[in-house]
Amino acid sequence: MLKSSSLNFVYYSAFVMLLPRRALFVGAFQHSTSNHLRHRHNTLRPLRDLFSVSPTSRSSSSSSSSDNPKKKYVPEIPPLEDPSSFPSWSYEPRDYFRYELIYQSKISNARVGRIHTPHGIIDTPGFVAVATNGALKGLDFRQADEAGQQLVFCNSYHLLLQPGPEVIEEAGGLHKFINRPNRPLITDSGGFQVFSLAYGSVQESLESEGELKRAKKNKRKDQNKPSPVKVTEDGVYFSSYRDGRKIFLTPESTVEAQKSYGADIIIPLDQLPPYHIDRQKLLESVDRSHRWEARSLRKHLEDVKQQAMYCVVHGGVDIELRTHSVDYLTSLPFDGYAIGGSLGKNSEELIELLDWMMPMFEEGHKKNKPRHLLGIADEESIVGAIPHGIDTFDSCYPTRLARHGTLLTRNGKVNIKSGVKHSKSYGIPIDDECDCPTCQHYDRSYLWHLFKAKEPLFIQLATVHNIQYMNDMMAQRRQEILDGKI
Repeated sequence: MLKSSSLNFVYYSAFVMLLPRRALFVGAFQHSTSNHLRHRHNTLRPLRDLFSVSPTSRSSSSSSSSDNPKKKYVPEIPPLEDPSSFPSWSYEPRDYFRYELIYQSKISNARVGRIHTPHGIIDTPGFVAVATNGALKGLDFRQADEAGQQLVFCNSYHLLLQPGPEVIEEAGGLHKFINRPNRPLITDSGGFQVFSLAYGSVQESLESEGELKRAKKNKRKDQNKPSPVKVTEDGVYFSSYRDGRKIFLTPESTVEAQKSYGADIIIPLDQLPPYHIDRQKLLESVDRSHRWEARSLRKHLEDVKQQAMYCVVHGGVDIELRTHSVDYLTSLPFDGYAIGGSLGKNSEELIELLDWMMPMFEEGHKKNKPRHLLGIADEESIVGAIPHGIDTFDSCYPTRLARHGTLLTRNGKVNIKSGVKHSKSYGIPIDDECDCPTCQHYDRSYLWHLFKAKEPLFIQLATVHNIQYMNDMMAQRRQEILDGKI
C-alpha cells in the first residue's frame, strides 16, 4: 500500500478514458482540419448553454456514423496548430503579466523571482493554496492573507456546477464574488475533476493499474455500464454530480467560463492519462492535449482580458514524449508553463523526471516565463523541486492535513490526536518559532481537546497555522537561494 504522502506525485488531476489518436510530430498528420473545430463556439449564447447537452446535439453528432451502419465511423484527426498561425502580437511581452528574475542560483537551477499580475505580486518560489469552491477550507481569505498567502487556486469544475459562470460574472468576477480584490487568483480548466470520474482517486488507479473506476468496485455488476466520461476530439462529456445534468466541456467552453471568472492565470483543457498506460495511448493522449491546448489558447487570444494562460506539459515519465511536449507547447504564445500529467508514482520518480526535464526550460525565451508544478506541494516535493527551477506549487496538502489533525512544524509533523503526547502539553505551542495567531494564543493541550471534541474551531486554528507554515517555509527557501545555499 502506498503512503498517502506519495500519492500527490502521480499527477495533478486524476484520470481519463482514452480514445485512439494520431502520431507524435506535426509532420505525421496528413488529415486537414475542419474550420468548425476552431470557430464553432464563436456564436454568443448564455454561458450555461455552452455546457449543457441537448438531445438534438447528441443525435446530430452521431448521424454521420449511422448513415452506413456497416462501416465503422472513424473521426478525422486534425493536425497540430502551426505556431506561425497565431498572431504576431501574441508573442510579444505582456504589460499586465510578467516574470521578473531577482536571483539565479549559482549551484542549481533554483531561482528567486516575482510574478507580476493585475491583482498583485507573487513571490517565487511560492506556495499556492487551493480554494476548491472559491473558499479555503477552514479559514477566511483575510486570515490567509495575513498568513502570507498570495496566489490562490480555484477549481473551474466545481464553480461551473455551483454557482455557475453566469452568477460569478454578474457578481463582477471571481475576485469580487469571493471578496479578495487585491490578491491574484488562478483557475484550472475543470479537467482535473472531470477525468477523475473515469478512474477515481490516484490511489485507486495505482492499485488497479489504470483500470476503470467502475471495474474496481464490481467487475461483473458494472462491466456493462457506460463510463461516466466520454472523450471525443471536440471535448469531453460528463454528468454533474449535483443534478445529473449532462455537460459537454470543450477547450473553448472552459476558456469562456474562465473569462467569466476573471482569474489572473487560467489553464487550458488537457487530457489526463493514468500512471499505468500503454505508450501508444500515452502518445495519442499527449497529442490530443496539444490540440486542445492550442484551441484553448486561440480562444483566449480572441479576448485576453488581461489574463495569462499557462500551457500544461504532458508526456508521463517518458523522456521522448515529455521533450516533444515541451518543444511544441513552448513554441506557442503561452504566458507560463505548468508541469502536469503523470509525474511518477512517488517523490523519487518526480525528482528524477524534473532532473532531466527542467533544463529544457532554461533555453532561450523559456527561462523568462514562470513554471508551475500542478497539484504537488508537500514539503518533500517542494524541497526536491525548487533546485530544479520550479516557481510555484499548488496543493490542498496543508488544509487537508489540518482537518485530519496533523500540524506542520519546523521539527516535523505533529499528530495532535495522540493523547499520550499532547493532552497535557500545557503552555506548549505547535511551533515555538511560528508567529501565527494559533501558536501565539493556544497550546497543544487545548488543540488536542478541540480535536477530540470535534469542535469546528480546531479546523480553523489548525488550518491558519498550516497555511502560515507553508508560506514561512517558502520565504525561508527564497532566502536560502539568495544566500547561496540552494
